[in-house]
Amino acid sequence: MENFGLIKGEVYSDERGTLRFVNQFDMSEIVRFYEIAPKDQTTIRAWQCHQFEKKWFHCLSGSFIINLVKIDNFNKPSDQLSPERVEIHAHVPEILEVPGGYATGIKAIAENSRLQVFSNFGLKASSEDDYRFPLEKWSAEW
Repeated sequence: MENFGLIKGEVYSDERGTLRFVNQFDMSEIVRFYEIAPKDQTTIRAWQCHQFEKKWFHCLSGSFIINLVKIDNFNKPSDQLSPERVEIHAHVPEILEVPGGYATGIKAIAENSRLQVFSNFGLKASSEDDYRFPLEKWSAEW
């Protein structure tokens, strides 16, 4: 399995306004996308995992904490795995790239946050590669 990473972008401003862009983001693998808009800043969506599906996360507004757990065994993952915490913010142009093999937990940390998620799997293939674990499975810093 490969590791997750941040694809950095840039900001350009002039008298007409500001552009935020991530030109290094190769979208050739993407077959669908969706948006997550949490109802509040207390809701945690965790843990969802895909063994093969790859995801990319882009913060459209607000800010998010995304905890990632690299799964050691999809049939019975260890309770001792340690989440890695990443924060992404709308004012910082970047994309969090998460290969298959990771469980994710997502929490908005700003009001009216919106998260755009890109996937390299269609809906049917994604549902066949879907693993879910209870929030209490791993201790994460939210």
